[in-house]
Amino acid sequence: MSVDATTVRRIAHLARIAVSDAEVPHLQGELNAILAFVEQLSEVNVEGVEPMTSVMPMEMKKRPDVVNDGEIAEIVVRNAPDTAEHFFVVPKVIE
Repeated sequence: MSVDATTVRRIAHLARIAVSDAEVPHLQGELNAILAFVEQLSEVNVEGVEPMTSVMPMEMKKRPDVVNDGEIAEIVVRNAPDTAEHFFVVPKVIE
């Protein structure tokens, strides 16, 4: 697939990039080179290759999934105008 000057101008318009007429041939060459590289990538045989998140085999660090109060309840409600047993007290809005 190759990109022509009209397509370069359309891509620039869609990307909201101002492109002068002098820049179009250069961008056309750049886009064609990018597309040629992508076509090369599609030729690579990836049959049986496992997806990976890193080049080094590693396991994600995990923390225990435990419910706690963060041990800072006093600090959290310290600036509240009204509290009760580490909870915010708010006025009733629905009757």
